[in-house]
Amino acid sequence: MATKYLFVAGSIALLVASPAIAADDAALLRQAQQIFQPLPKYMSDPGTTLAKEQVALGRLLFFDPRITADSDVSCATCHQPALYGADGRPTSIGVKQRLHPRNAPTVFNAAFYAVIHWRGDRNGLEDQAEQALTGAISAGLDERDVTDRLRRIEGYGPLFAAAFPTDSRPMTVKNMATAIVAYERTLLTPAPFDAYLAGNVDALSPAARRGLETFINTGCAMCHNGVSVGGDTYRKFGIVEDYWSATGSRSIDKGRVEVTKNPDDLYVFRVPSLRNVAMTAPYFHDGSVATLAEAVKVMGRVQLGMKLGEAEVSEIISFLNSLTGDLPTAFAAPAVLPPAATASQR
Repeated sequence: MATKYLFVAGSIALLVASPAIAADDAALLRQAQQIFQPLPKYMSDPGTTLAKEQVALGRLLFFDPRITADSDVSCATCHQPALYGADGRPTSIGVKQRLHPRNAPTVFNAAFYAVIHWRGDRNGLEDQAEQALTGAISAGLDERDVTDRLRRIEGYGPLFAAAFPTDSRPMTVKNMATAIVAYERTLLTPAPFDAYLAGNVDALSPAARRGLETFINTGCAMCHNGVSVGGDTYRKFGIVEDYWSATGSRSIDKGRVEVTKNPDDLYVFRVPSLRNVAMTAPYFHDGSVATLAEAVKVMGRVQLGMKLGEAEVSEIISFLNSLTGDLPTAFAAPAVLPPAATASQR
């Protein structure tokens, strides 16, 4: 009899509590919808013939190493399908084993970034792609050498003509960059958090919802917001204390000041997007922190002046896991690359 009473009492208590729980979830959702925006399905109209031709060409170029100095490095070297569009290194390795100065961010969802590169030294994705195609570290070739190599790959000629039909000489570095960016704009990764923002509260687990609340209440969302959960602004890294004291960085990167020469930009970097952050270790501009848990602790310490407890860190990570999206189906090396011209054809 006592057991039956306890069951009934417990059921009544649950029914009484449920409206409050639902109200709390609804309030959190409304708050999140004011801070973040869901990822659109695509960045440009995929139905136009020109878009399709440029995207197809861009995919080939993205994975083709033959247009770099030793024909062994491509865009996909630093942005790998198996590593969620990053490369898993503290800092990337380019042509002739030359080291990039900073960590390679994921290429996924990059079309939404208002700021490109850690120091914001590129004027948009097209500028980034164009400079990468002729960069000393990323390519090791100048513009003339790049286009010469393209012309020696026989199969590219018709593809460039189809993608840029109004250009009398379509095989240019600028058009290469345009095609690569057209492809990159398709590399979107919708995640459970997007379904949540669309109104499906259950798309996030209770732990992830607690983590979202902690993420907002501790101040993380002041910088990491919008559609990319970051990626749109600059902030000093180390507001409360020097970042390198917490990260153990081997060298001290001065950040954006080297671009702008403005003293106010000392140790200022782009606020990174947190989409797919659980899959793209190591962390920060120099890849100095190996785990997501440690990165969360560092951010609490140097940006917010807080020592986050283990429970808070665990909750925030649960939320960050909800930002891991589905891999784009087209983000894979093509089965066949355009054939190179034979010696007699050159």
